[in-house]
Amino acid sequence: MDTILELKHLKKYYGSIRGIEDVSLKIHKGEIYGFIGPNGSGKSTTIRTLLGLVNKTSGEVLIKGKPFNPDDIEIKQKIGYLPSEINLYDDMTVKQILDYQQTFFPKDCQQKRNELVKLFKLEENKKIEDLSLGNKKKVGIVLAFMQEPEIIILDEPTSGLDPIMQNVFHNLLLQEKEKGTTILYSSHLLNEVSSICDKVGFIKDGVMIKEDFIDNINKENYTYLTISSKDIHKIKKELKCKIISEKENEIVFLNNIDPNSLLKILSKYQLDKLIIQEISLEDLFMNYYK
Repeated sequence: MDTILELKHLKKYYGSIRGIEDVSLKIHKGEIYGFIGPNGSGKSTTIRTLLGLVNKTSGEVLIKGKPFNPDDIEIKQKIGYLPSEINLYDDMTVKQILDYQQTFFPKDCQQKRNELVKLFKLEENKKIEDLSLGNKKKVGIVLAFMQEPEIIILDEPTSGLDPIMQNVFHNLLLQEKEKGTTILYSSHLLNEVSSICDKVGFIKDGVMIKEDFIDNINKENYTYLTISSKDIHKIKKELKCKIISEKENEIVFLNNIDPNSLLKILSKYQLDKLIIQEISLEDLFMNYYK
């Protein structure tokens, strides 16, 4: 499988202030990669650094195996970018903004532009200053997709979109994926990522803490395990599971021990309470940040 976008130990410091500490990831052709993390974790800094909008402190950005030079116009024309906040010229109309964008590309973008404008129900005669947050985001989507880029970088792309438009947008991403477009999808909305992405990377405090395919994460079979026992300290030591909460003689664990092995361990102790609950994918994601 062809690697299209790769980051190797990317680091960005603003003086002594950390932006990102160590971010490495690989995205293959036709893959939708979910880049997950709470606000302030380093998602937007990673994106701005990989695009060359801010200078990296160290590390590498590779496009198709070659170091990315932000001054390489030919490569940049193959990248679509949707920032988390859309800042456009307020006194221009939607049509004027789209016309201006088209001048950046040698290829004819008109047909794709028309399809996107119709899809997202944009009124091209309206001024940017008169648009709602959601409509400004839709203009941003058209700007990112109209040249049919090989790589699309999305930073919190559905903020401001209503549920219907979110669904339209997700269908657009799946169509792009079928065409072989490579997509980096940064978000803190876990249900979105789990439903549309092939692979996810988790960032915390500027460092990648886990990367895996969605299908593999779904197969991890984690459960919430609640145990109350006078032997709870011995049980805690033997299980070696992550603790979610703890009070007196009762602990809630995040458990991935298979049922037979778990029962064999617990059979040695006197239990007052044992509860095993399924864990949602969203809950599992959130546990990476506790």
